[in-house]
Amino acid sequence: MPWKTTPARVRSAAAAAALLLLLTGCAGGFGADSGSQDNRYIEGDGSSTSFAPDERSPAPEVSGETLEGDPVDLADYRGHVLVVNFWASWCGPCRSETPVLNEVYAEHKDDGLRFLGVNIKDNSTAAAAFQENQEVAYPSLFDQPGAVPQAFRDTVPPAAIPSTLVLDRQGRIAARVIGETGYNELTGLVETVLAEDGGGAGSGDSADSA
Repeated sequence: MPWKTTPARVRSAAAAAALLLLLTGCAGGFGADSGSQDNRYIEGDGSSTSFAPDERSPAPEVSGETLEGDPVDLADYRGHVLVVNFWASWCGPCRSETPVLNEVYAEHKDDGLRFLGVNIKDNSTAAAAFQENQEVAYPSLFDQPGAVPQAFRDTVPPAAIPSTLVLDRQGRIAARVIGETGYNELTGLVETVLAEDGGGAGSGDSADSA
């Protein structure tokens, strides 16, 4: 069969499509004022994975400040089941899943469930506006460089946003969702971990404020 040359217009269209695919991330854009050369983000499919207690890895040590400037440390949440959600103001699926996160948190906070957002690759002003407009009911650590998802890279791809982790009362990674989560999915994950031995509100009173 003779070699066929692709018409120039077709080649140009294919190149443009490939470039668009490369640059498109969650919500089809970049984090504002990211200060990083690695701004490409991918949107997960929302699939979840649960880990049996004997298969769980400890969460890395993470500390910093919330968007309000308050100190926060994952160690403060020991004794509680903790949901960690990675988000950005420019991420469309992050916006659409926020009501789900708020609802699950409200329904289970008296059972010892806590939430901590991690705002990444974002402008602090835009992130604070998102938090206020979406009426986010829990604090978020401000991580403009994206260092926290890098610390969790063995569990969640740093480029996947939104992503959600469920940590057990010992601070181990019990479940993950890569992509936008739904009410039934997240409820099932947190209720399973909440039902494990060692229930109760636990210690870590400094993490109770939200």
